[in-house]
Amino acid sequence: MKSSTSRAPRPALPALGLAWRLFAAMGLVVLAGAGTMLVAVLLVAEPAFHTHLSQVQPPMSDQAHAHVDEAFADAVFIALAVGVVVALAAALVVTWLVARRLAAPVTQAAEAAYRIADGDFDTRLRQPGLGPELDLLTAAFNTMARRLATTEQTRRRLLTDLAHELRTPLASMQATIEAVNDGILPTDQTTLATLTDQSQRLHRLVGDLSAVSRAEERQLNLRPVMASLQDLVSEVAAAARPRFEAKGITLTADEGPAVGQVLVDPDRLAEALGALLDNALRHTTKGGTVIITTLRHDNRCRIAVTDTGDGFDPDVAAQLFERFYRGDSSRTVSGAGSGIGLTIAKAIIEAHHGQLRAHSDGPGKGASFEITLPIASRGR
Repeated sequence: MKSSTSRAPRPALPALGLAWRLFAAMGLVVLAGAGTMLVAVLLVAEPAFHTHLSQVQPPMSDQAHAHVDEAFADAVFIALAVGVVVALAAALVVTWLVARRLAAPVTQAAEAAYRIADGDFDTRLRQPGLGPELDLLTAAFNTMARRLATTEQTRRRLLTDLAHELRTPLASMQATIEAVNDGILPTDQTTLATLTDQSQRLHRLVGDLSAVSRAEERQLNLRPVMASLQDLVSEVAAAARPRFEAKGITLTADEGPAVGQVLVDPDRLAEALGALLDNALRHTTKGGTVIITTLRHDNRCRIAVTDTGDGFDPDVAAQLFERFYRGDSSRTVSGAGSGIGLTIAKAIIEAHHGQLRAHSDGPGKGASFEITLPIASRGR
């Protein structure tokens, strides 16, 4: 019958440090060299020595011959023993120097890893200069630290943006509920519709925040295939054209010379183009025009969405791709969207190793959003 009490685990034997491991390796090399030397002496040197002794004239007596053999053996063994001791001492010194040099960057990396684990994402390592292997490890560590810092910044911005964006619908719902409880508003269809609209807005905000977080953290599920860029642009334009016509805006897809094949996820690229078209539709008034053009420059292609709408200050071009940024003075303009369409579009394009840039000559002078993507070659 087994005892119900479990045995305490045995303490693990202390592992040898780096210095002792290196010294053991060098010691084995020294001993192996000494053994090889001894075998060579016994198999080669001693017979050769005896051959030379036999050729001495006049011949040596047996007593002198034995004395010379004994002197030769003693000299070989003494020299070999001294050589082994000196070699082991040199190996010990070299091992200590090398281990000290190698252990320093390893210790620094361990300490830096603990600091990052404690939340100090600004920790970086310097290149130790001990070879490409350790330099590659240091570069990978610094890249990891930068990405962790970016993830932490994204998380903090997400919480800040979430609190800001949820404040308005929650306040509206709370005010409506309090008005109903105080008898100021009746519980009719209008009041219920208001609460429903606000709850749907909250649902959209949560979904948008989840989408933009995945996009910014490069967690998009891409399924890239070879596709014709012009066919893809034509399909997106055809799908969006009814919405533009309903607002009295002309949408044109300018199909120039053949651009070629691109390695993209068609659904994701269509999502990015759709976000640019939605942005153009939102900021272009009735009677305006929106043009989609495709061009090729060397081994890259460009897709430009140009409108004759509101435009923007060139100084805020980079801010347009920040989450929840809007050029409107109010963040809650009706129909203005959640303010993350351009953020997701930029993340999608960058996930395809491309770029998305915005340009405008100023307010009221229209805007242009340009996508740059690499063209797939036969060897890729």
